[in-house]
Amino acid sequence: MTKDYTPSKKILENYAKVLVNFALNSGKGIKKGEVVRIVCGESARPLYFELQKAVIKSGGHVIGSYLPDDDADHNFGKMFYDYASDEQLKFIPKKYHTSLIEDCDHQIFVISKNMISPLKGVDPKKMMQRGEVFKPFMDMRHKKEDAGKFTWTLGLYGTDAMAKEAKLSPKVYWDQIIKACFLDEKDPVKKWKETQKNIKKYEDRLNKMAIEKLHVVGKDVDLWIKLTPKSKWVGGSGRNIPSFEIFTSPDWRGTEGWIKFNQPLYRYGNLIEGIQLWFKNGVVVKSVATKNHEVLKQMIATKNADKVGEFSMTDGRFSRITKFMGETLYDENVGGKYGNTHIALGNAYTDCYKGDPSKVSKQQWAQLGYNNSSVHTDIISTADRTITAYLKNGATKIVYKKGRYTF
Repeated sequence: MTKDYTPSKKILENYAKVLVNFALNSGKGIKKGEVVRIVCGESARPLYFELQKAVIKSGGHVIGSYLPDDDADHNFGKMFYDYASDEQLKFIPKKYHTSLIEDCDHQIFVISKNMISPLKGVDPKKMMQRGEVFKPFMDMRHKKEDAGKFTWTLGLYGTDAMAKEAKLSPKVYWDQIIKACFLDEKDPVKKWKETQKNIKKYEDRLNKMAIEKLHVVGKDVDLWIKLTPKSKWVGGSGRNIPSFEIFTSPDWRGTEGWIKFNQPLYRYGNLIEGIQLWFKNGVVVKSVATKNHEVLKQMIATKNADKVGEFSMTDGRFSRITKFMGETLYDENVGGKYGNTHIALGNAYTDCYKGDPSKVSKQQWAQLGYNNSSVHTDIISTADRTITAYLKNGATKIVYKKGRYTF
């Protein structure tokens, strides 16, 4: 068995610094005495080591969650879905997960996998059902986050299998990670803070516009997105590394029109291609996919996964990602000629709220039009699109064109 391509120790040290000393605490890094849970797969062992070291050197405490890789002989995830009874699918150790949420100040989750499509062939209904079981604990975590007592970030560790899935060589795959995360910079944390500052300039301008709705137009889209009176634009917070997008959570009830996506979606162990969606009164009334449409339909059939929870745009000038990576974390931040625009079906982000989200009740979220679902699925397009903002004073303003912010 050949060993996967591994970047240099310096690159991994820089990666750990970015995730621990920038991404957590909303771009400020961890404080001495804080507790960080690190969730990492076996294939990402070199980064797992550096992350633990970075937390300890910063005076923090580690709760480690080191997961075995799936392979052809020992596919843990698929085995569970193949053999679990309905009762087992619904089981969750409540005290364990509750205590984790209570004990942790931050979480770093590293995406990595050792085989292509490990959950291929699994009944999508079972995976949706499992997601519903975990939703109460995600709600608990969001509540702690809304109160300013918890932050998280996602990172990606490339493997040969992931590179092959994206039809790239392992070195080219890692080159994308290195460039996207500024790991080739002398001081990547400083570079991220500069980038965050630049993104925030546009974020602040958007939040001052008093936008009522957006009209997204292109050869493959004619879509209206309605914002709530409390919708806030967010970007560069460190929640994802890398992250170059500026996004908001709209009033799902005002989504109208049609949209096509030119990027594939890897979801639940399946590649979904050629996705098109039609909306009426905020709900998906028709969907098309040229590959694995059944998986898409099952996802949309999940409670409130037929509604929009996020709208996002990425200015291609910020992102150094130029290739399809087969992972949403990167594909939703791709740059290139036209940047990218995307929507997410499912759950809205409560941090996209002008005000204190910890003081908003479930009923108030619903009244505002913030969607609530166990699913959050980003679907991306890198096509040329023009986005026009319709303001409360009756004026209109083009805010995005040719992959660039225009304000």
